[in-house]
Amino acid sequence: MSVTVRVPAKVNVQLAVGAARPDGFHDLANVFLAVGLYDEVTVTAADEPRVTCDGPDADQVPLDHTNLAARAAQKLAARHGLAPDVHIHITKDIPVAGGMAGGSADAAGALLACDALWGTNTSRAELLDICAELGSDVPFSLVGGAALGTGRGEQLRPLEVGGTFHWVFAVADGGLSTPAVYAEFDRLTEGVEVPEPLASQPLLDALAKGDPTALAAALSNDLQPAALSLRPSLADTLAAGTAAGALAALVSGSGPTTAFLTRDAASATKVAEALLASGACRTARLAPSPAPGATVL
Repeated sequence: MSVTVRVPAKVNVQLAVGAARPDGFHDLANVFLAVGLYDEVTVTAADEPRVTCDGPDADQVPLDHTNLAARAAQKLAARHGLAPDVHIHITKDIPVAGGMAGGSADAAGALLACDALWGTNTSRAELLDICAELGSDVPFSLVGGAALGTGRGEQLRPLEVGGTFHWVFAVADGGLSTPAVYAEFDRLTEGVEVPEPLASQPLLDALAKGDPTALAAALSNDLQPAALSLRPSLADTLAAGTAAGALAALVSGSGPTTAFLTRDAASATKVAEALLASGACRTARLAPSPAPGATVL
């Protein structure tokens, strides 16, 4: 018997970052939007824990105990007094180390799949607690849709979305380490008073109305200067997408994937074609939003 769960990527339409806390984390106002790029996580009963992976850049995914999906299975098993003896197979389609929460999505997928496989009937609240233990983005991967994340991003408030938004994601060569980007943020803001992170009301209103032009005007990512400092070539990618007609462009999360909001599906296709022709990215992916969270298939 096996269980397969589909999990979405995310884009941060607002990522407001506060100063570093004593524990090393940063307070955030993080507006998540799940997008229609998906990984699938399949769990099967096995004699011992095992992780395999296929799909684009699968060779970059760790297959040992450091894999977030494996850690999710271990944490759920420990809660219920079980052995985490499952084969976890990840079919990747979310860019790896691209600022789109692919690893977090796989963790949420493994958690939901193992709960179904083992029949442990874990409450939603407890699943979210485990997600928060695994990482700041994991709870949203379980929930999907749109949400405001506060604290370090793990405290979620669902948000209303009044329509479909069309995105193009330009995938860069190589990844960026999220801790390295935060460290660069700390370096760039050293000696500067960093304001308290607050959600943008115009951005929340644009989401609720389903208005892409208003949303484009309100997009922001406080980590973008740090990502550009570590990967200056991303500026060329952002410029290429904007020149091709995107309403707005920004680095997705900690990068290096860049996100382009477009007026409609036809515009998204044109922007993707122009990005590929420019040579400013390795590949370009189209995806609508919002998308559902982790779903048993």
